[in-house]
Amino acid sequence: MNAPLRKVAISVLVLFTLLIVNVNIIQVVRADSLRENPRNTRILAEEYDRERGAIVVDGNEIASSVPTEDSLTYLRQYAQGPVYAPVTGYYSVIYGNTGIERAENDVLAGTDDRLWVRRLADLFTGRDPSGGNVQLTLDGATQQVAMDALDGLTGAVVALEPSTGKVLALASTPTFDPAQLSSHDPAAIRAYRESLDDDQITNQAISERYPPGSIFKVIVSAAALSSGDYAPDTVVPAPQELTLPNTATTLNNFGNDPCDPSGQQSLTDALTISCNTAFAQLGIDLGEEQVREMAEQFGLDDEGFEMPLPVAGSTVGDIATAAELGVASIGQQNVVVTPLQAAMIAAAVANDGSLMRPYLVDSVQAPDLTVVDQTDPEEMSRPVSPEVADQLTGMMTSVVENGSGRRAQISGVEVAGKTGTAENAGPDHNWFIGFTPAADPQIAVAVFVRNGGGTGGDLSAPIARQVMEAYLGQGGG
Repeated sequence: MNAPLRKVAISVLVLFTLLIVNVNIIQVVRADSLRENPRNTRILAEEYDRERGAIVVDGNEIASSVPTEDSLTYLRQYAQGPVYAPVTGYYSVIYGNTGIERAENDVLAGTDDRLWVRRLADLFTGRDPSGGNVQLTLDGATQQVAMDALDGLTGAVVALEPSTGKVLALASTPTFDPAQLSSHDPAAIRAYRESLDDDQITNQAISERYPPGSIFKVIVSAAALSSGDYAPDTVVPAPQELTLPNTATTLNNFGNDPCDPSGQQSLTDALTISCNTAFAQLGIDLGEEQVREMAEQFGLDDEGFEMPLPVAGSTVGDIATAAELGVASIGQQNVVVTPLQAAMIAAAVANDGSLMRPYLVDSVQAPDLTVVDQTDPEEMSRPVSPEVADQLTGMMTSVVENGSGRRAQISGVEVAGKTGTAENAGPDHNWFIGFTPAADPQIAVAVFVRNGGGTGGDLSAPIARQVMEAYLGQGGG
């Protein structure tokens, strides 16, 4: 009789031990991840009992909380909600939070360690706790123009301040109204969410990666110029078609047009008209190591980063043969980038070859508007020397003045840029990257239109011009 009792007692003891271990894992080891999980509506409901901090652009609150008379004490509101939705995300009692609402949740909810003085004061005074404010780097007018210019398209615009990495615009379309996901009506929230398609809630600027097409030629040009064996006026082969090494596959230029009747042209002219055969051969001649290392210096390392929104990693991808290297050198094969990464390429050239880390939060404020943290600009890498950056600027200026980027021209202001038209399973994607003024860059942009079907010069360059004009026209920089 004692033996069976001992077995039962041991079994019960083991079960209790496992239960205690599991409870400790949940309460200690997994506590942070469970608390930060956007689907944890219990934590969200507790946060509704305090006034959530504001998200601010140009001194104006684009997300704020107002008191209610229902069971949830505060309601989240969004001024110009669809314009800023790619940045703010939403704060939903049903679906959790996204965007800045998630990335800066601790500040907005008032639980961030940087707000400990305020929390301590609240304890002694009996004052209701409230969240801190997040001041963004966005320029309101530029963001508005970017979203308007993308209306009716699926795509993205990213604008950066080259000298600091400040994100001046982060536009993604189609968009949505975060207020309808942040109401206190569960049925209405679910109905609205079900009406949205994936494109509307996906940030095309930072979450999706696409083949860059000919904007990648800026990186190949940078590798060539940095090698010391090439200059902007160096003559390179530019045949009407190029048979890729060890294959019977021929690579053609856009529209099957010849780049030059002579079958060769200067590096500047090849970039100006975006000659595919010239850059495919140039990439092959440079070799994978030089092309890949330069791409990685510009940020294409496939690891991604946070700013504080998570940014998907861009990459050159696998290159198995010289033929694949040739195709990769014109921004196809396995090369994929985010629009933010594309803007970083332009910004690095604009900033004398120094790539600054993009950032979206300018400062964090306590509820009394005292600044408790300020973002300092940080250099990520230095892909090219100032001399090479100057050479690239001249070549990219030629693209806008004489070549495929003419529709990005701004009267009285010199613009440097590069167009891209990327093949994919559907209609071509359309790209433009650039910066202005070319001699003293204040803004660098990337414009992406998914499956636009035209060329980067036709569709994306005019959008870039509007965005740059908007920033310069109201004193940006």
